[in-house]
Order: sequence, then C-alpha cells, then structure tokens
Amino acid sequence: MTLAAVVFDLDGVLVESEHLWEENWVAYAARHQVEWTAADTATVQGMSAPEWAAYLAERSGTDETVEQVERAVVDGMISAIEGGEAPLLPGAGAMVREVSAVVPVALASSAARRVIDAVLATHDLTGEFTATVSSAEVPRGKPNPDVYLEAAARLGHRGEDCLGVEDSSNGIRAAAAAGLTVIALPNPTYPPKPDALALASAVAEDNDEVRRQLLAYLAGEPVAEVTS
Repeated sequence: MTLAAVVFDLDGVLVESEHLWEENWVAYAARHQVEWTAADTATVQGMSAPEWAAYLAERSGTDETVEQVERAVVDGMISAIEGGEAPLLPGAGAMVREVSAVVPVALASSAARRVIDAVLATHDLTGEFTATVSSAEVPRGKPNPDVYLEAAARLGHRGEDCLGVEDSSNGIRAAAAAGLTVIALPNPTYPPKPDALALASAVAEDNDEVRRQLLAYLAGEPVAEVTS
C-alpha cells in the first residue's frame, strides 16, 4: 500500500482544546439551570456543530434556536482561542510542517468552521494545509466516516491512500471507517475506548512520536503496529 497524504484531527491532536468545548457546554447548560455531566460530554464528542448544538438545546431546555445555541458556544471558543487558551500541543507545529513538506495534508475536524480557521490562523498553520473540512460541511459527524472521506477527496485521494491522526474514540472510528491507516494519540483526559483503540494501526504517546511514525509510514519503513 502506498500512502500519499495525511489527515489530522484538530482538538486533542494539534491543540489542547477539548476541555474548552466542555467548559462552554457546561456554562451554557448552567445558564439554563441544567447540570451538564461527563456523560453528556461523552455523548456529543465527535458530533458536528449542528448535532451537538441540537443536543445541547434539548438538554438545556432553551428557547433559543439550534443556530443560536451553536453561535453562543462557538463565540465562547473563539474568545478562548484569541485569549491564548488553546495552545498547540507540544510538537504539533513541527509535526504538521515536516509532514506537509513531504505530502499534502488535510484537517478533518468536528469543530465549527470558525473555530478551525481561528486556530490555524492563531498558530500560523493555515498555509500548511491543502484542505480543511468541518464535519458541519458533510452529512454526518464522527464516528461516521464522512468528514474523513471528504478530506481525502479534497486531497485527490481515497481514504485508503491516507494516514489519519486521532485522539478520541469517535474520531478513530470515523477515520478507520473511511479506510485510513490510523495513528492514535490517546487523549489523557478523554481516553479512547479499547474497542476504538483496537482500530488504530499504531499508538503514540506524543506528537513527536506521531511525527516519526508518519514519516516512517510515508517512507515505507517498518512501524510498530498495535497487536491487541
């Protein structure tokens, strides 16, 4: 198999931001006297913005439209990003730049378009990506494969031609379902379920290790794969 492109997730792979989403969901629900739980977070992780906004609207009992709920949360995310609260994870910038110098790279994220653009602009990474896709721009969010299939297509490839990097259960499931060779970077706060992790071809402890694994795969070199 010749691997010719790489598709990255955003939250938990490139930037430390998963907790910011949870904080904004918690805050929105609290404004409506509803307690947002860890189970709620687990339910919506990987959903597209319209999907989690619909869930949050119903869960909180708000009179606002789904679009208004989404806007409120995304506005909170943008403020956090612009305030420096979504730093790049160690090694993420070097990883993206080194890999993009070898093959085209794309982004397949559950984040809203405004959040994707703000993160990449803030960290001067916009020009490294040939394509970026929000799951709001495809029919179904993760764990469905749609966002990965679209990202691969925008690179001119099939899913089977691409490597993917994911940190969460639903992200790994989505990338694997799209046919990508998945490197898992388990999120320490929201670790992937064992059944999802089993779908990954390799597991890394940090982005420096992910970078080495990506470059090895792309060069056709042996990579220690997951055996259980």
